[in-house]
Amino acid sequence: MRKILWLSAATLSIAMIAGCESGPAIRVDHDPAVDVKSFKTFAFFDKVATDRAQYSTIVTNRLKQATRAQLERVGYTYSEQDPDLRVNFFLNIADKQDVRSTPSMNMGVGYYGYRGGMYSAWGGYPYDVETVNYKAGTLSIDLVNVRNNSLVWQGLAEGRVQQSAIDNPGPAIDAVVAQIFSNFPNPPAK
Repeated sequence: MRKILWLSAATLSIAMIAGCESGPAIRVDHDPAVDVKSFKTFAFFDKVATDRAQYSTIVTNRLKQATRAQLERVGYTYSEQDPDLRVNFFLNIADKQDVRSTPSMNMGVGYYGYRGGMYSAWGGYPYDVETVNYKAGTLSIDLVNVRNNSLVWQGLAEGRVQQSAIDNPGPAIDAVVAQIFSNFPNPPAK
């Protein structure tokens, strides 16, 4: 019976973790003193934060395409000559590590008759320990008022980077940018 309870607890924990990995955590913030809908045009900074080299990267170009599509979808117009807003990106992907412990299914009678006590019959803790390596990513999209060079809106996505996104980044970038803009204010006034 105890083994069934431990197995149920382990299964529930795995299901909860899997549910958390379904997508990135999205946060949006804006300057409450500024009506983001009052802006009508946008462009990108000449050199965005994702381009640390002296050239525009493939990832930056994909971010620009996805962001432009989302801003145009909600009614903004791209204007390199006279934008109201400039767009900047920050992207960081880091190697991370989790250490997980789960109840051991091989718990025997412990020393001195303690059943399932602190130590197992083999002299260790009754847990299996697993190290999980993964990549964690943060993407920030900033909209900056050109007139006073102030941040007026920011969308942020944070979470695990799935192997499918590493293998095929185009659709993953489109999806996360769409998620960031899903809470964007209504279209600008015409």
